[in-house]
Formats: sequence, structure tokens, C-alpha cells
Amino acid sequence: MAYRSFSHFVDELERISELVRISEPVATELEITELANRQMKAPGGGKALLFEKPTIDGKISSFPVAINTMGSKRRMARAIGLESVDEIAHQMQLLLKAKPPASMRQGWSLLKQGIDLLHARPKRVTDGPCKEVIHRFDGSGKFSLKDLPVLLCWPKDGGRFITLPTVYTRDPDTGERNIGMYRMQVYDERTTGMHWQIHKVGARHGKRYYERNEPMPVAVCLGGDPAYTFAATAPLPDGLDEVLFAGFVRKKSVELVTCETCDLEVPADVDFVLEGYVQPGELRPEGPFGDHTGFYTSVDPYPVFHLTAITRRKEAIYPATIVGIPPMEDFYMGSASVRIFLPVFKMNFPEIVDMALPAEGVFHNLVFVSIRKQYPYQAYKVMHGLWGMGQMMFSKYIVVLDEDCDVHNTSEVLFRLCANTDPQRDTTFIKNPSDSLDHAPTAANIGSHMGIDATRKLPSEGYSRGWPELVRMDEKVRAKMDPLAKGLGLG
Repeated sequence: MAYRSFSHFVDELERISELVRISEPVATELEITELANRQMKAPGGGKALLFEKPTIDGKISSFPVAINTMGSKRRMARAIGLESVDEIAHQMQLLLKAKPPASMRQGWSLLKQGIDLLHARPKRVTDGPCKEVIHRFDGSGKFSLKDLPVLLCWPKDGGRFITLPTVYTRDPDTGERNIGMYRMQVYDERTTGMHWQIHKVGARHGKRYYERNEPMPVAVCLGGDPAYTFAATAPLPDGLDEVLFAGFVRKKSVELVTCETCDLEVPADVDFVLEGYVQPGELRPEGPFGDHTGFYTSVDPYPVFHLTAITRRKEAIYPATIVGIPPMEDFYMGSASVRIFLPVFKMNFPEIVDMALPAEGVFHNLVFVSIRKQYPYQAYKVMHGLWGMGQMMFSKYIVVLDEDCDVHNTSEVLFRLCANTDPQRDTTFIKNPSDSLDHAPTAANIGSHMGIDATRKLPSEGYSRGWPELVRMDEKVRAKMDPLAKGLGLG
């Protein structure tokens, strides 16, 4: 299911009782964060919130604010038009196993398996809802960033931050497009920070423009089909176009329209488009910011984004999120990515059974992975392989467990970890790039990572004692007692 607009998605959340409308004026300065944080900390992620009268410095904004729209398993699935993200994971698995169709019959066979690639390719259009209102920054209008209900999220933040942008950039050499999500601190009416860290594709594109001494065109989209937001955060292989992935997810081609003041293409149905450029070599202090680590990140120099135009829908909704001490909305987005891309990990490592990134690990700090162990030191092979895959390089701790361990049950993982490991024998340390937001390493962007082998040990791994058997009840007895237990309400 593709959404016609962000408003269409919000209406769907209301229809399924996943949305609370708030008609009272609520300040974009801290107050929206306080209410949203309470929902995000509620069991299962609480509800999405639509603030119909957000205030900016005491004045009611023209645009409602929607927040926590993907902050539960159900809402995250609905964001990509499904009842469960496992449906897309199943299609990914089929896609990876499939061979390119050599005939119409083979193509039809793929469709019958649920693999529909017809809509992955985008369409070019000449106009769209995102251009219903056009504000050019050429002295002809008064509209500016100050008119958007941008949140001041936490008390010690360095300013207001745009927190849910999809940032469109292009490689000047190859023409390849990238969509990333980088927070943007609002400096004034027409400039923001652009927080792309050195490991991000946006920064790589920027480096090439700097070397060419050319202004870098950048377009920032807000709203539209939530599939665009999810695609921007998904751990896609480098070089795979996020627009293609969004089309695959939503089962409808993304319609792209060219910006007004630069030649970048953006989805025609988004709510806002911020057009502009980054000037080579221009940096400005950015931060502090209450980040997904649960701590304020420090002030550091980052590129400056200059606006040349803002285009928008007439009835636009401003999408936002907040990050902080987990669990937050980003936990559910990250969990969906793991479920959907698990087949990709399994393709590279067939022994992998399941994987989880618990909320306490704030995305990639902590990874639990279960494997079918067949040979000595196989756990270490998996650890090092994962550290070499994209953003998994930031995984500070990887714990490898046997296939019968439920990696989504943190209590069970800790039980196995404590029971099955000898700390000196079963740990390994490596040097690797670290997340720029991680304050713990001595130096920024580099640090050590730790792997823990919590699998059963084999004789060929130097374990000479007999490995004990896990205590379990006889399955026949369990089956016999099930009806009685249910009848007595004993579970």
C-alpha cells in the first residue's frame, strides 16, 4: 500500500486507533518533547501524536506536527503498508534466491511468489503537490525556516533541530543519488547545520564537491509517504538507490520532480522541500544535541546548508521525532530494518539464525546473533564478518549464541552469556571505526570493539570437559499439561 501523502498515513493511523489528536496549543519548545517522550516510553511505544496547534515562541503555527508515527511495531509496519514487517523480509528472502527472469513465464512465477519489481523504477513528472506553494529566497517573500514548527527538543540543545529530514545528494562524478537522514540545527531564517558524519555517504559526496571547489546542491524533504523516511534510514548496500528501495517497499513507483532552484529530483508528494546548497569548506559549530545515545553530543564543526527555496503542500503536516534515553521511536525503525535485512545477513552468513539489536544498545552498540554452530571458532568468523558490513562496523559489542537461544529475550541472552563464557577465553577485541556520536572512545570516530562467544564449546576449541545439557521438560508432559494450565489460567 502506497500512501498518497503524509496526511493519508496520519489518517490511516487514526483509523486503526494508533493516533491521538491534541487540539490544545502545545509549545514546540520542550513541551512537545515531554508529551512525545511519555508515549515513546509507554509499553509498546504508546500512540502517535498529532499536535494541531503547535506554538512557536507563543504563536500558533500554520502547520500541525506529527510525532512518534513509527514508534511501535504496528505503526512501523503500517508505515510501509503492511500488517507485519516480516512480509517484506519474506519478499527480500525470495528476491535474494531468485534468478533474473529469462522469459515472461519466469517473470510471472516471481510475481506469484510475491516478488514485484515493476514499481521499483521511479517515474519522472513535471509537477506535484510539493510545489503547490513556492517560496523563493530571493527577497520576494517573508516565509522562512522560522515559520516551520521545528522542535527545541531538550533543555541544553544548541537550538531548534529538524529531526526527521530525508536529505538528497548526488555524487558529482557518477551521478548516483543518495538519501540520508542527518539532523539539521536551525541557525537563522535561511541556514542550518548539516550533520553528516565522516562515515556517511552525504559526507563522501560533499568531499568530492570540496575537491572540485563547487557548491554542492542539496534538497531536504519532509513528510510524504513514510516509505521514503524508512528508505533513508535502511542499511542498504552502498550504491543501491533508496528511491528504488522505496518503490519496492510501497509497491508503487516513486514520482520524482525536479527542484525549483537546483537540478536534484525529489518525490513529488512530500509535504516540504528545502532546496539549497552546501558551500565547500564552510563549517560552523553544531550542537549540543540530546542524541539517541541518551547523552548530549558535543559541539563540533559541520557543513552549513543555505536555503534557496522552500516548496510545500498547501495543507502540509510537519513530521518530527525525538531521540534520547531509549526506548524511543528510532528503536522500532531500527528493529524493522534488522527484520527486513536479516535475509541479506543470512545470505552472507548462512549459519545465522536470528539477530537482535536491543533498545539498551541504542542501535548498533549491542548486537545479539544466534548461529547454527558446526565448527570451532565459527562465532568469531561471524563477528568479524558483521564488523565488515556497512554500519555494523560501529557495533561495539557483538554476542554470538547458539541457535536455540531467543535473541529477542534479553533475559535469556544474559543467562546464556553468564553461563557459557569464560571471560578470558571467550572474548576478543578489535580496533575499528566508531560512531561519531559515541562519547566513550578516547579519540573521536575510532575505538575498540568487543566480541563474546557465548556458544557451547567444542572439544576442538580446547574444551576437554563434557558440555552439560540444558535443563528442559519432556515435550509430552508439556503437551499434556497445556490444557490444564490454560483452564486454570496458569499460562
